[in-house]
Formats: sequence, structure tokens, C-alpha cells
Amino acid sequence: MAKERVLITVKTYPTLSKKYTELVCTAGFREDGSWIRIYPSPFRFLNDTQRYRKYQWIELDLVKNKKDPRPESYSPTNIDDIALGNVVGTEQGWAHRKKLILEPNTVYTKLETVIAGAKADEFSLAIFKPAEIQEFVVEETDTEWEIGKFEAAKAALDQGSLFDESNDDFKIMPKLPYKFKYRFVDDVGKVSNMMIEDWEIGQLYLNCLKNSTPEKAAQKVREKYLDDFARTKDLYLFLGTTRLWHSRAPNPYVIIGTFQPPFTDQLSLL
Repeated sequence: MAKERVLITVKTYPTLSKKYTELVCTAGFREDGSWIRIYPSPFRFLNDTQRYRKYQWIELDLVKNKKDPRPESYSPTNIDDIALGNVVGTEQGWAHRKKLILEPNTVYTKLETVIAGAKADEFSLAIFKPAEIQEFVVEETDTEWEIGKFEAAKAALDQGSLFDESNDDFKIMPKLPYKFKYRFVDDVGKVSNMMIEDWEIGQLYLNCLKNSTPEKAAQKVREKYLDDFARTKDLYLFLGTTRLWHSRAPNPYVIIGTFQPPFTDQLSLL
């Protein structure tokens, strides 16, 4: 058991689980800049004083997850002992965030290099800089969770999740009726379509849906991720493999988060 200090940069949209009710992949960076994945993460079972934000430092006890082959995966040992620290802000064009995240790490620009890292079990998390975002793809999918998975997750909740045994107000997150993807080109011309599974894209869709139709809400998401992030920001992608397909699929990665500082004139920061 070791206390880890982690800068949270990734929270994925929840998926259903027979054992945990739902699973959220949380990932971030240690103080030395190295990646770490907190899996499974009990985020929505935490009380209000423990719910961490993106770009917030947290401190908790973690042990290597022996059931997860991905090298960066660690499990929390005591969810009641999560300490929240400061939030790293966006001053000076995200200068502090870039120093903590980009400077200590390799920013990959060739997708085959990232895939090879997973195949060799060297890493399963990466910062990727596409040469070009060609399109933001919106695909319709099932509007409800698969009934077997939903019933299993509901049974786990009724019996008391490993994370919480008495949360009567807990509600399973709604199933998103769309898959959101970026179509991008890497620096050797390879074109890829990759799913975006971060919490923010799902929450953005649900927020837009409150006063709109599903189609218009999806269009609002497209405008944010294509017209804003991809067209006007210095966009980087946080990539992560799934546990099931790590080292097995031709491309085991999905986009688990975005990092989009504004373009800055470097001379203005000197």
C-alpha cells in the first residue's frame, strides 16, 4: 500500500458492471509526470466532499491492480480516505497544466507507435497529437442499456455495491443514444476513427438535451468538439486502452479525454 498524489485529467463516462454497479476509468499524472490509472474508480459513490474535479490533485492509497494487465492500473484501497488538493488553473494559456502534463511526457504523433506500446505491454495510456482532425462523427446506437447488463448492475446496487451499501438515492447513468468519434490523420498520413468516451462529452450531451431534441443536442456536442476544440484550440488527445482489448485488438485505444489549451504566442510568456 502506498499513498499516491495524482493530478486527475481523465474521467470516462460510466459503463455498467455486474460487480460494481458501474465502472468509471479515472486517470491522471503523478508528481513526476508519469501516467496512472485508478481502476475501478468509485467516483459516483463518493460523498460530496470527496468528489474530485478534473485538474485537481488528490491523494489516496493505491495498490497495483493484479487483475488488470495494463501497466498503469492501480486500485484504491480505502475510498473513505481520499484527500482533495488544489485545482490547477488555466492562467497564462494553461501554462501550469502544460508544464505538469506535456513537458515530462512523450507526445506521440504516429498512431502505430502508440499501438505497438500496448502490444508490448509497455504502456496503455498516451498523449497523442493528431496532424489533422478531419471530422467529428456522430453515430446512432441503442438508446437503452443492454437488458442483461442493466439487470445485473441493478442487482449489484440493490445488494450493496462494494463501494457503497446504503446509497438509496443512487441512479444509474442514462445510456447515450450516440457514439461520438474523431476522424483524424497522424503525422504519416494514417486515417483513424476513434471513439470518445470521456465523461465530459456525455455530460455535455445530457446538459444540451435538457432543452432540446436528441438530434440538436448531438449537434451542439459536434460544434463544441469540432468547431471549438479541433478548429480553434491546440488539441491533444488522451488515449487509453480498454481492459478487454488491451494488446489484443488491432487498435485497442479509445479517446478517454481531451486537452485543449489555447494557441499562445510563446514570446508573450517570456
